[in-house]
Amino acid sequence: MSGEEKNVGLFVTCLVDLFRPTVAFAAVKLMSEAGCSICVPERQTCCGQPAFNSGDRHDARKMAEMVIEEFEKFDYVVAPSGSCAAMIKKHYPELFSDQADWHKRALDLSRKTYELMSFLTDVLDVKEVETTLNRKVTYHDSCSGLRELGIKDQPRTLMNGVEGLDLVEGENAERCCGFGGTFCLKYSDISTRIADDKCDDILKTEADMVLGGDLGCLMNIAGRLTRRGETVEVRHVAEVLAGMCDDVAPISRKG
Repeated sequence: MSGEEKNVGLFVTCLVDLFRPTVAFAAVKLMSEAGCSICVPERQTCCGQPAFNSGDRHDARKMAEMVIEEFEKFDYVVAPSGSCAAMIKKHYPELFSDQADWHKRALDLSRKTYELMSFLTDVLDVKEVETTLNRKVTYHDSCSGLRELGIKDQPRTLMNGVEGLDLVEGENAERCCGFGGTFCLKYSDISTRIADDKCDDILKTEADMVLGGDLGCLMNIAGRLTRRGETVEVRHVAEVLAGMCDDVAPISRKG
């Protein structure tokens, strides 16, 4: 990375904070090694996506206002989650479309918000990391990251630089895992069927580890694999890139 040091606000996300803090530690490590100054605002809270997706715009706006106030001072905002990054980048301006002042602030924040893999490769121009993983892995493309932010090649570019890592693509790597936030609660039978299809695709690759960039998807996949008696490990890609696999247990259905 060239130029001045990047002042980055890390948006940790609810799931990472509550279930998998090591993903945040991995994100800090990766960005710090690329020359960034990282800050994690203590007052940050949910991005508001669950409320927004459920039609509760009043509460979604309240949470979005908090996020904007806490993060607009940074050069960049980075989240280790495609869904949360997409909420801030794509949906905050929509959420405040009828409030001129907040709409401008939402647009300003949107322009400097990135998902972690995209920030590393597209902004910091990181092409490889110095770590080793002698495992056969496959990758799950989350819906929000892929379809709203175009996150596809970025994690693969970084994985290709990991010594010993053998990436085997699933035929349906881009297909939904069945999580979908509140969708898996409202339509559990449909969600389970979708998750089973995803697990079948993972198992066909004969990989012993599945990676991804969204913890919600990964916990859903891990839970279904566990209930089916499978032993495939599930990890956030940032943990692999940061070389944390030897120190941190795989994601389980409880996180």
